[in-house]
Amino acid sequence: MSKPPPKPVKPGQVKVFRALYTFEPRTPDELYFDEGDILYISDMSDKNWWKGTCKGKTGLIPSNYVAEQAESIDNPLHEASKRGNLSWLRECLENRVGVNGLDKAGSTALYWACHGGHKDVVEVLLAQPNIELNQQVRILFCYFYP
Repeated sequence: MSKPPPKPVKPGQVKVFRALYTFEPRTPDELYFDEGDILYISDMSDKNWWKGTCKGKTGLIPSNYVAEQAESIDNPLHEASKRGNLSWLRECLENRVGVNGLDKAGSTALYWACHGGHKDVVEVLLAQPNIELNQQVRILFCYFYP
């Protein structure tokens, strides 16, 4: 019995993986990346070739270089916010990682930035045009009363 195909990524959502191997492209539409690079996958509709971005460049990625065994990074924006990692946060935002997603605890990246006292990260998140402040009232409390 074969596995069902992976669910396509919803519009506006991006899956984030760490590459298993280095990939040397053979055609101009394929994307070069090194083993361990972070890959932002925006389209998984083809089971063999996914559309993704790495180091600011977009192209096709062979799914077997990141599939199943690859390390999926759940809630990368949350992780960047918890750690106060401004450069990773900006990279996630540039690659359209959703800003209003909730983690298993029901918290947003903005909540974690406030909780950690990372004001520079909070400011970047608050500057996002689609940020939803009404998801957690405690966000503002954490920001103004750290």
